Amino acid sequence: MEQTSGAEAPILSDDRNVGVKTPTSLRAPAIYVTGLAKEYATARGALRLFDSLDLRVERGEMVAILGRSGSGKSTLLHILGALDHPTEGRVVCADVDLAGLNLRAAAEFRNRKIGYVWQFHYLLPEFTAEENVALPLMARGDTRASALIAAQKWLGEVGLADRATHRPGELSGGEQQRVALARALVTQPEILLADEPTGDLDETTSGLVFDLIERLHREHGLTSILVTHNEELAGRCTRALRLEGGRLKAV
Repeated sequence: MEQTSGAEAPILSDDRNVGVKTPTSLRAPAIYVTGLAKEYATARGALRLFDSLDLRVERGEMVAILGRSGSGKSTLLHILGALDHPTEGRVVCADVDLAGLNLRAAAEFRNRKIGYVWQFHYLLPEFTAEENVALPLMARGDTRASALIAAQKWLGEVGLADRATHRPGELSGGEQQRVALARALVTQPEILLADEPTGDLDETTSGLVFDLIERLHREHGLTSILVTHNEELAGRCTRALRLEGGRLKAV
């Protein structure tokens, strides 16, 4: 069964020149993608990753995306998080039409609306756990003192309150990924995008980190999209989709 966006009955305004959209229904989806295509120039010609890809994710859903390496899963997350641009199609996330964003507005959108977790934690080694978590808040102008207070709260949320002053090199792999999760959520985003968040962890630690993501998703009313190769973890999500042949299909 192919995953469609409901494009035949758009729920958002057709004015694509304005970043923030006004829903024409009381319950606009958290993510609305229609007609998505992405092409890259290669030595062998154009590489087309997506073929009129459609996606609709309701608020509060946790959606897993499966697919073979090279199918475009990470690229799709980058487009949803305004880190990359589609060649064709429309992408609306958290009521924001991403086509209307310049570089500065895209950075603001990511800081305010999106929490991102990668397979590798990308923590800055010279900073402590609490300083790493506080960085997104300081980047948008919060004071160091208030940012650190928020960081300490979120380290408590992920069970690492007692590791706040440790640097990444003093933490285990699972602890590093929990710090990365706290950093992603400290800005209180609407949408969590996670690209293989347990991919570098052993089976036991992977399960514990996923348990944590699941709990925080539920308790903080997030809408989450997780790219994973782990079909067992995908089965615990609201639904799972497989990216193949440039389109998303229900698993």
